[in-house]
Amino acid sequence: MAQDPVQDWATDFDVGDPSYEANPYEIWDELRESCPIAHTERRGGAFLPTTYDDVAAIAYDTEHFSSRRTNVLPEPPGATLLVAPPITSDPPFHTKARRVLLSYFSPKNIAHLEVRTREVCAELLDAIEATGEPTADAAGDFAQHIPVRIIAHMLGIPEEDEAMFTGWAVAIFQDGVDDPDIVRDAIKEILAYFEQQLRDRRVEGKDDLITGLMAAEMDGDPLTDKHILGTCFLLLMAGIDTTWSGIGSSLWHLATNPSDRDRLVAEPELMASAVEEFLRAYSPVTMAREVVADVEVNGCPMSAGDKVLLNFPAGNRDPVKFDDADEVIIDRQKNRHFAFGIGIHRCLGSNVARMEMKVAIETWLDRFPTFELAEEAEVRWGGAQVRGPREVPVTLHP
Repeated sequence: MAQDPVQDWATDFDVGDPSYEANPYEIWDELRESCPIAHTERRGGAFLPTTYDDVAAIAYDTEHFSSRRTNVLPEPPGATLLVAPPITSDPPFHTKARRVLLSYFSPKNIAHLEVRTREVCAELLDAIEATGEPTADAAGDFAQHIPVRIIAHMLGIPEEDEAMFTGWAVAIFQDGVDDPDIVRDAIKEILAYFEQQLRDRRVEGKDDLITGLMAAEMDGDPLTDKHILGTCFLLLMAGIDTTWSGIGSSLWHLATNPSDRDRLVAEPELMASAVEEFLRAYSPVTMAREVVADVEVNGCPMSAGDKVLLNFPAGNRDPVKFDDADEVIIDRQKNRHFAFGIGIHRCLGSNVARMEMKVAIETWLDRFPTFELAEEAEVRWGGAQVRGPREVPVTLHP
């Protein structure tokens, strides 16, 4: 159900409001000055911290804040709480569930994935060039496809099912913002898909992550199907819209800031620091925590059962922590952002996402060193939980 426009961001915020999705920066600046931890009764009610220190304090406090409900939006009515280890887990189970996955994100495996990532980027850029058109959608024609194909490659599921995977991510993180039935249906379809993958592997195993999970143990016991299905759900959904949004935001920035674009082309050694700055300035992900014991944060009392949104994007724009916080400085040296979270739930796939962003931007600039936002282009930003540009129409120059 569509929400009424926000009148007071301190007491009635809405992360699904179009003005928040399009430009939350001024809202965060105002709240830090007047009400650093906002509150709302919308969408089931929640608190919204806007400073780096408050977000970090909550993320580190596993005694008062549980990760069993990480969704920014409320669960659909009647829905069973989705268990997706390790992100929805608390200690000590969390540590064990995370350890099961660590080897899949090792430097050796990431190096292997980089080879496939460069192949995917080349295929996408070839397709853009093959149209012969002077314009393209840097998000829809390029950024959107990279992470979904790479996570499919890791899981051992067909890359040809990409459109279906992307459709599920769009349903959960975009279309379902005001329609919980869409979210519930997508979750059911994803779990049914992976149930079939498990059945197939019991007939014939593969050299992939799903087969590895089926062979894994915790405390000497095999993982339950519920655990495996939840982890597969997590890896697929976390690996799509988040990195797609990061790549899309980066290319949008370069399309609208030609001096940064030209400098990155001339000084490719800045790529690593540029990626970190894009992650800081355009952090896509907000997560949630459930208060499990009454607590006070920065003078704001919270009660058991309350929801708190871990507003990593706002924390990364906090001027107390970052000089010129609202400026994008591609050679920024001091950059301790938490775009990938902080504390025990820091993103397990952060180095895969970094690699994908780096390769995507490098290959795009190699092919299209000069490009800009198309005239009269409308860039739609979206996502209550994962924010990024959904379309980035650009004009390409040879």
